[in-house]
Amino acid sequence: METTPTTSAIPEKRLDRTPRVVVTRRLGPVVEDRMGDLFEVSLNATDLPLTREQLIEAMQDCDVLVPTVTDRIDAELIEKAGDNLRLIANFGAGTEHIDLKAAAARNIMVTNTPGVFTDDTADITMAGIIGVPRRVREGVELIRSGEWTGWAPTAMLGRKLGGKVLGIVGMGRIGQAVAHRARAFGLQIAYHNRKRLPEAIERMFGATFVENLDDLVAQADILTLHCPSSPNTRHIIDARRIGLMKEGASLINTARGDLVDQEALIAALESGHLAGAGLDVYPDEPNVDRRLIGHPNVMTLPHIGSATREGREESGMKVIANIRMWADGHRPPDQVLSGLD
Repeated sequence: METTPTTSAIPEKRLDRTPRVVVTRRLGPVVEDRMGDLFEVSLNATDLPLTREQLIEAMQDCDVLVPTVTDRIDAELIEKAGDNLRLIANFGAGTEHIDLKAAAARNIMVTNTPGVFTDDTADITMAGIIGVPRRVREGVELIRSGEWTGWAPTAMLGRKLGGKVLGIVGMGRIGQAVAHRARAFGLQIAYHNRKRLPEAIERMFGATFVENLDDLVAQADILTLHCPSSPNTRHIIDARRIGLMKEGASLINTARGDLVDQEALIAALESGHLAGAGLDVYPDEPNVDRRLIGHPNVMTLPHIGSATREGREESGMKVIANIRMWADGHRPPDQVLSGLD
């Protein structure tokens, strides 16, 4: 399906008043202070996710809504929005929590903050790529329990990284940043993507394109996911594909929780088919299945892939730039393309 931008949400001229902006979560003092200087801004002092009723109320009395991934802005909420709401300036790159078609139907523009968290997320991914084969979580807990009895030739044996195949599902900004890092550890890079990368980029990463996802899954010693959440990618790693993975392989997911069939993953971990997993995202956040938490070689992180001071501030400044450009009657630099027929 081709994508076309929404254009009617841009003011015909500069907004004739200070934009009224509602921010759904705390964005840090640097960003919030700057917003306070520029806009008539309403902040969420509690930092608790807004209820559905609170979101409806907020959207009825503002020009700009600044949501995050914790806010589900669906068609019903957008339909109930006030006439003044003309911009949803999302904090973050992902927009799967916003109904873009419903926003376009109401002439509401949507912007995001792409590219900001690429390196931060790639770094956390590497923590899993290294930590799971080397059983880092299990080692930390052994020390903390006081049960470590000292070094032994056969103790805590993990798996070597060098020479192993890292399968990357989704070779966009983050996937490429992971490939760049992983190559330094001697990993062989194979990837699956909707479109094959140019040959020059493949050479730069030493990456091999695998057209069939099943083939990539079967080749990988470590499989890492970097594709967006959508109806087409939900459970892209399901029981069948987990069954195709090598005995003792590892799965890393720092993208979105619904990419993986969690029950199938848990079954493969408990049976020993998979050696471990590194997870920063879950299908029912903030709830994390106790079976994952209890597994000795599952690194369970609290969705911190983008959690650096520098990254969060840069994302907030992108939000501000998008709002200012919109209010001045110009097209914001990070307008999202809506999937319209």
